[in-house]
Amino acid sequence: MGEPVLRLENVGLTLSGNAGPVEILKAISLTVTPGETVGLIGPSGSGKSSLLMLMGGLERASSGQVLALGQDLGAMDEDGLARFRRGRMGVVFQSFHLIPTMTALENVALPMEIAGVAGAFDRARDELAAVGLGGRTGHYPAQLSGGEQQRVALARAAAPRPAILLADEPTGNLDSVNGAAIMDLIFGLRDRHGATLVMVTHAPELAARCDRVVRLVDGRIAGDAA
Repeated sequence: MGEPVLRLENVGLTLSGNAGPVEILKAISLTVTPGETVGLIGPSGSGKSSLLMLMGGLERASSGQVLALGQDLGAMDEDGLARFRRGRMGVVFQSFHLIPTMTALENVALPMEIAGVAGAFDRARDELAAVGLGGRTGHYPAQLSGGEQQRVALARAAAPRPAILLADEPTGNLDSVNGAAIMDLIFGLRDRHGATLVMVTHAPELAARCDRVVRLVDGRIAGDAA
């Protein structure tokens, strides 16, 4: 299977709240192997999204160690984390996070241009075609449906060919038809690019398609099954 793509060792996360410190994650130890698909499930407030953010270096662990592709994320500053993520990690959020003043093509190409990827616009065009938006490259987010905006977000995440794809409730804001289509696209991108996929979801049918399901309850791993 090779070296783990992600390794979390006794990780905790405590954030400041109005009533004092709040312990979000407690003693999380988890290993994800190359090419694996992991679904993170559990009730609201169980820490699923926080765990995903730790894996992507978008949140810092309060204790323990988070390793991604063999690198200690806790040892990097913000600039170092941003450089590390470029081209190595793709992140898909529930709320799309597209730039409203840029076309679909520009939204997908921009991160690659910043990273100095050659042929960024050609690759962006290919990736939009792969998610069924070859005819919508010149449209702005406001001219696209929710399902189409999520397709743009998927293309943006997948275009740099990341080793790790992180998805936080990618079908949460979509109706069942669009949700099913996005679900197929996510697994298609995984298959096409060979990325390791970790996904937060409340959808049982989405979790069922994963190689492995990790259940969180009250900030702890309560189950881990293939």
